[in-house]
Amino acid sequence: MADRIALGLAGAMAPHVCAGDRADGDTARVNRFARRLAVASAVAVFAAPLALAGPLGLAVALPAGVTSAGCLLLVGLTVGMQRFGRAGKAEFPAAGPGEAADPYVLCPGLVLGLDLHGAVVRMSGRDAAGFTHYLRAPAGRPLIEQIHVSDRLVFAAALDRLRGGERAAEVEVRLERRAGAAKAAPYLHARASLTPVSDAEGALSGIFCQMTDIGAERALRDAACAAERQAENANEAKSRFLAAVSHELRTPLNAILGFSDILIGEYFGRLENDRQREYVRLIRQSGGHLLSVVNTMLDMSKIEAGRYELVMDQFAVADVVHACEAMLSLQAREKGVTLTARIQRDLGEAIADQRALQQVLINLVGNAIKFTDAGGVVSVDAVAECGWLKITVGDTGIGIAPEKLSMVGQPFMQVQDDLARQYEGTGLGLSLVKGLVALHGGTFSIDSKPGEGTVVTVIVPMDGSGIHPDEEAGDGRMVEFPPRLRGGQASAAKHWDDAVYENAEAQSA
Repeated sequence: MADRIALGLAGAMAPHVCAGDRADGDTARVNRFARRLAVASAVAVFAAPLALAGPLGLAVALPAGVTSAGCLLLVGLTVGMQRFGRAGKAEFPAAGPGEAADPYVLCPGLVLGLDLHGAVVRMSGRDAAGFTHYLRAPAGRPLIEQIHVSDRLVFAAALDRLRGGERAAEVEVRLERRAGAAKAAPYLHARASLTPVSDAEGALSGIFCQMTDIGAERALRDAACAAERQAENANEAKSRFLAAVSHELRTPLNAILGFSDILIGEYFGRLENDRQREYVRLIRQSGGHLLSVVNTMLDMSKIEAGRYELVMDQFAVADVVHACEAMLSLQAREKGVTLTARIQRDLGEAIADQRALQQVLINLVGNAIKFTDAGGVVSVDAVAECGWLKITVGDTGIGIAPEKLSMVGQPFMQVQDDLARQYEGTGLGLSLVKGLVALHGGTFSIDSKPGEGTVVTVIVPMDGSGIHPDEEAGDGRMVEFPPRLRGGQASAAKHWDDAVYENAEAQSA
């Protein structure tokens, strides 16, 4: 009977003793204390009434003795629970010889010892004082109660993973400011690193939790995201601005070119002298150059905004190369540069945007001629290799320094980017080439040596397989900026150059 009573008292003082969660020495001490308490209580039940029966009488002594024995039992249980009631809690290694009594006080952040249910049984850490404004009497309470409601599910899931056998878990949570800590921020962003703690038998006995303040890291991360969004918005605004400006400039430029052509043709009378004719030709030449720049800017803005429409067609590659050669041969002859084209005999046809591919060739060959001095050579090679169209444009020009090769192809970037540069241009030609080649799913590479020349290689699929479906025209869902007039509105919006030529023809007739 006494053993049963002692066992019951031991279970009340340390409920996890019978589960084998403590060492044998601890179990023996609890059992000895319980037996002594049981014996003392049993003796008090009989001894107290006998001792009080003389002075108080049996009617009063019996209940008084039983009450005294019960008080003794309660006091013993309280003392036993204080001494042994932490059975089953997390066990952390004790300090070794020469070590501090609490080695975790040297660890950065807040160090917590948690039991299997996530309740705090130990608190330490080098930066524990910085967490005091966000912890509400944590000892003995589940740590999840200290965490913001929106982050509790993540923390609970991490605890479940540790109980399921994971060796570590890491979560980011927010701790709410406790009442009365007005000077502290509303939330403390912390990273909780959780590690399971095992007993001598390998069974999970607790959880080691180290929390570090990541407020500064979170602020830098938010600032980086805000800067990225701002840069994206600025880039989009720039693209829209270029598109709008290019559209507004191109319309009056067409009128300037049209009127210049009329004056050059002397449709309404001859010009008085050669100086007037020279000035008109300069106006026409400058207007044509400005229109090409505007068109390039408009194409670049469309590519960056993802609104460039590719019109797929099947065409002979040789026709594109010959057209480019015929278009730029006069410019090459005037500068004293030899322009040659070599095309594979059985090259055949390709499926791509013919206008875009021709623009790529014109830009590459035009750049090669511009940067090649008199007596130099510019060559264009076109071959088919394993289903890919390979176009190579080489020259014997000034070349590009190795440190500037990485910058080639960036918008508005030129090899000579100083005030004393000798070659005109906006720096958009190669940037447009790279964008058009990328839209076709191809590659762009450049190899150059200063004083020897430059070789640019463009490779695109012959069958158009590198183009994504959403990049092709005609899907009816593409939003353009500036928007096009559709239906009957388009016929009413004639360009100025069309009206100019119509009027000129009518008057000349």
